[in-house]
This record gives sequence, C-alpha cells and structure tokens, in this order.
Amino acid sequence: MSTTPTQASVVKADSFLTLHYRLSGPAGDIINTFEDKPATLSLGTGELSPAVEQRLIGLAEGTHSQFEIAAGEAFGERNPDMLQWVARKLLTQLGDPDEQYSVGDVVQFPTPDGLGSYAGAVQQVNDEAVLFDFNHPLAGQPVTFEVQLIGVL
Repeated sequence: MSTTPTQASVVKADSFLTLHYRLSGPAGDIINTFEDKPATLSLGTGELSPAVEQRLIGLAEGTHSQFEIAAGEAFGERNPDMLQWVARKLLTQLGDPDEQYSVGDVVQFPTPDGLGSYAGAVQQVNDEAVLFDFNHPLAGQPVTFEVQLIGVL
C-alpha cells in the first residue's frame, strides 16, 4: 500500500505552517528554531521572503530539506540608502533616554502606523547621533535555508 500526501499536507501559497527553520549566511546563523520551539507562520503574509517561500511550495508535511539561495535572492542586495543616522534626540523620544548604543547592537523601531516594528543594527555612535543599518542582515549574501515541516494546514 503506497501512501501519497493528501492535498492538505502539501505546502501551498496560502498554507499555515508549523516548522523548524534555519537561515544562515557566511557568518553563521541569523535565525535558528531547531534548538527551541517550532515557528508557526502563514505563507503570503511577508513573514518570510518570497524566495524562501518559493522553496516551501509543494513540500510535504514531514519533509526536512536544505536549500542554497544565491547572494541577493533571499533578501535583496544591500542598499546604501538603508544606512541612516538617527539623532539621539529622536532615539530618546522613541525609547529609553538612558539607553547606551554599541556597534553591533540591534534596535527595534516602531513602524509609523505603530502596528509593527523593524530593526536596525548599530554601525557607528557619536554624541549627536547613531548610524543604523536597516538592511536585512543577510542582504546581498548567499543564504542557506534549512526547514523541517512539522505541520501544514
């Protein structure tokens, strides 16, 4: 008796997934859920990049796969316009006035509508402002995407 995956157990463009996944670049892991509880997410909602989502389409529940994604494909090329100085006065208004910023720190900022957030990595610090890189940490780099599909709805 052969078992073929049912339609419900194969990833589609609008599937809700429970999975373990790892995204890593040349410097190592950026996200890795294998050591912790699995992630749950919906495809098509922007939680994963389109290039990563495309690799999931058609995979069956229970699949454990690894994909190599070319530099720039997963998270775009690095954009120099995404390096921005933010005045300390504004940082004080947005967060803790006593916050100390160090190169390498990742800081969350609220979106203008207040419903979400985005992150910037500290590049330089001076008395007046902090230089943030708002590019995705894997922008412009080759990406290894490992996935273990636990559940597909």
